[in-house]
Amino acid sequence: MSETRLSGVAVSPGRASGPVVRVAEPLGEPPSTPKPEDPQADAARIAPATRAVAARLEALSEKASGEASTILLTTAAMAADPALVGEAERLVLREGKPAARAVYESANVFAQTLAAAGGYLAERVRDIEDVRDRVVAELLGVEPPGVPELTSPSVLVARDLAPADTAGLDRERVLALVTEEGGPTSHTAILARALGIPAVVAVRGLLVTDAKALLVDGDTGQVEVVDPDAPVFTAVVAGPAEWNGVGTTSDGHRVKVLGNVGSPADARAAADAGAEGVGLFRTEFCYLDAPSEPSVDEQRAAYAAVLAPFAGKQVIVRTLDAGADKPLAFLSPEEEPNPALGVRGLRVAFDRRDVLDRQLEAIAGAAAESGAEVSVMAPMVATAEEAAWFAERVRAAGIARAGVMIEIPAAALSAREILEAVDFVSIGTNDLAQYTFAADRQLGAVAKLNDPWQPALLRLIKLVGDAGRATGKAVGVCGEAAADPLLARVLTGLGVTSLSMNAAAIRVVGAGLAATTLAQCEAAAAAALAAPDPAAAREGAREN
Repeated sequence: MSETRLSGVAVSPGRASGPVVRVAEPLGEPPSTPKPEDPQADAARIAPATRAVAARLEALSEKASGEASTILLTTAAMAADPALVGEAERLVLREGKPAARAVYESANVFAQTLAAAGGYLAERVRDIEDVRDRVVAELLGVEPPGVPELTSPSVLVARDLAPADTAGLDRERVLALVTEEGGPTSHTAILARALGIPAVVAVRGLLVTDAKALLVDGDTGQVEVVDPDAPVFTAVVAGPAEWNGVGTTSDGHRVKVLGNVGSPADARAAADAGAEGVGLFRTEFCYLDAPSEPSVDEQRAAYAAVLAPFAGKQVIVRTLDAGADKPLAFLSPEEEPNPALGVRGLRVAFDRRDVLDRQLEAIAGAAAESGAEVSVMAPMVATAEEAAWFAERVRAAGIARAGVMIEIPAAALSAREILEAVDFVSIGTNDLAQYTFAADRQLGAVAKLNDPWQPALLRLIKLVGDAGRATGKAVGVCGEAAADPLLARVLTGLGVTSLSMNAAAIRVVGAGLAATTLAQCEAAAAAALAAPDPAAAREGAREN
């Protein structure tokens, strides 16, 4: 073997050592020939195959709970999506593609749409690819890709893990997860934390080793090849089991613990997990498959369904985060040489104020209908002037509280001026990291730069926290950084007043805060800020 020690991005704490079990690679592209002898009959096989895959995923969801169950149900819904089935049938009937190839190509179109959407939606590409491979396997009559049956405690090694694979893991048999791809915001990271399984992702060179056993450190990101006869063990530091549902440190410092949602199912999962409200409601789900802009009434109904579980509670709605890198047909975006740095987020609204105003009207209507205490914030804000422009339109729409996302370094550097123009800010650590380090958050090769423990990122967050203290206004974090219980302490020490995360992390983060004092949070923050690298930042925070 070429390496005995590898490193990646630590995404779920704990240490484990044990024998390696490798997850099989995906099936690959099915052949595009020969043409089916009976296209009608071949096309007719597609819908039953998707229903069979959906049924198996739904059955898995019944055995799971919380975030795992929600993810499996969402994946099942993707498998049964009529649009995917319809496009695949068209490819068989009109272009003579074999059924398996037609499903493969149809799913890839959907995956490309999500990839172009960027951010959270782009992170769901792996879900579509998993559905694609399962349906293709069903049509070809072969075993679907996924985790093999484990007969003893093992360390799972894979290029990447599909959400359905991770959600269905047996905690008694999986010592740790190690992947060559993925990043801090992948489903592998989210679910590993929820399941309490040590995990390291983005381990370059992992798959070329012939390791029979590995020692995995989910705190430092180190992965070491060990002797196959080395003792098998797992050591996970369990967080406090109890939480009373109120986000506060042990000495009474208030830090709201909120949910990130993008659909009615997400909202129910967050409410069931005890979220005090919603810190980020992504509204893109209402637009993604729409050939034309949804009407105000259609938007209002869609938003009200998400707001319903949070009547009387805080919900922060993010306006449409779209643009040239997140193409929506009705916006007719012009082609740009570098879309990630182009007209996206709030910048779209400068030219299409009518689209923003209709969305604000729909949000105001949904708020009145649901009884939720709704605030609105804009994505991709760079200057205080932009923030003030947005706040004026929000208030003109009858919505009392207006805020903005801090995900561009310029906004973090101008946080005080921005907070003077709006009522609150929310830091999107995922995008703030990728813009700070010029590192695409979807690219495994640069995943280490997007580690939320990067001291440079924490120093930018401190600037925003200081601005919040100076102006007496709220500063939230709604990026994946908030879901790490240890990092949540650091963020609290940096002046963050609310933490918003996926449903799976809500209770453990709330319980972790309740077990520490504000002084301890501030000491952890100081240690992390002074650290030279992410590993040292983690260690410094852990020691305080």
